[in-house]
Amino acid sequence: MRLLLIISILLFFTACTKQNQTETYTNYSGEVKRFSYYPPGELKPETSGPGREDDNRIYAPDIRFPLESAPAYINSQVYGVGGMYGPNGSLCDQRNYKYPWNDNYCEKRSWSMPLCSGGKGHQGVDIRSSTCEKRKYYAVAVEDGIITYIGTYSISLRGNSGRTYRYMHLDGYTLQVSVGQKVSRGQRIGLVSDNMGGTSTSIHLHFDIRQTIKVGGESKQIFVPPYSSLVDAYKRLLQGRP
Repeated sequence: MRLLLIISILLFFTACTKQNQTETYTNYSGEVKRFSYYPPGELKPETSGPGREDDNRIYAPDIRFPLESAPAYINSQVYGVGGMYGPNGSLCDQRNYKYPWNDNYCEKRSWSMPLCSGGKGHQGVDIRSSTCEKRKYYAVAVEDGIITYIGTYSISLRGNSGRTYRYMHLDGYTLQVSVGQKVSRGQRIGLVSDNMGGTSTSIHLHFDIRQTIKVGGESKQIFVPPYSSLVDAYKRLLQGRP
């Protein structure tokens, strides 16, 4: 009985560690940075939908984190505080601006998504900048490439890798790029805002990745999970080697 109790306790703590991993980094200036995050596919809250769990593949290795500076917070805009299905409060509530991160790829949406359970879901992840202030924090190019599209609130960057990265909700009046322009890794693209065309959304950057992979034995260009790639990129940003 005692052995079973010990095993149960160990399993409990193992599960907790898996759910919320904390890492500490010291950058070149000697500053200590702490960062915690839930595993890929573990959506919060559970009512936000079934995520793509156990897919730890880094689909876009060695990309730069898409926000110029840390801290930044990946979490749900819809199910977070002040969101359409979240707890009551302001979208600027400090609970939205703290670790741990939680994946929101495959969160409940109506878009066709082959890699999501049921074939539908959120195409990327939403990233809040350091504070709830629009037109203050820059989004940057994650790799060398060319700007292929600028819409009302969406910008596409085709990287030299062949992957396409989409940035949404940047301020349309202060963009630093134009269609056809070549950009370098880390180059400023625009300021994080709440731009959604004729209306507004929360202040955040929607970021997604499209690339060609095999699905069911057939090559398709689809939206792939960006979360693990962003966790990897953020760790390097905190270490001072973005």
